[in-house]
Amino acid sequence: DTAETKKSGQLWTIVALLVFAILMVVSYKLKDLLEPSVSASAALDESCDLRESACVSVLPNGGKVSFSLSPNDIPILRPLKLQVKTEGVKASTVEVDFVGIGMEMGYNRSTLDKDGDNQFTGTAVLPVCVRSKMDWEAKVLLKTDDGLVMAPFRFYTTK
Repeated sequence: DTAETKKSGQLWTIVALLVFAILMVVSYKLKDLLEPSVSASAALDESCDLRESACVSVLPNGGKVSFSLSPNDIPILRPLKLQVKTEGVKASTVEVDFVGIGMEMGYNRSTLDKDGDNQFTGTAVLPVCVRSKMDWEAKVLLKTDDGLVMAPFRFYTTK
């Protein structure tokens, strides 16, 4: 009886260690998806207002990224049209990652379609927040031959 109990305890320890190891590998792989390694980043231009017009960020290599959202009032729970234009940087893919400022709003990343030379378009839907005004950062992620390049753009939504 004692030998059987000891074997059962050892088996559960092995199972627990295997589950722990699997969870560590999965979390490591998901970290790359949720927080990709960025090789270059543009400075945030806080003076630009996406509700007024497209915003342009200058990349460290001198290239430019233009980003716009429409409709300009940036509604929540309704499709938004996203448009990214690049100049002086060649992107094979473009994604836009929406991150809540000061509040975790979950994973919200859209992959844009190539729509001509150096132009990408797509759609996204922003979730509702308990706050009447929610601040956001749209991280435009450009996959280039030199690695992942990021350009941040800030805006807000109201309900």
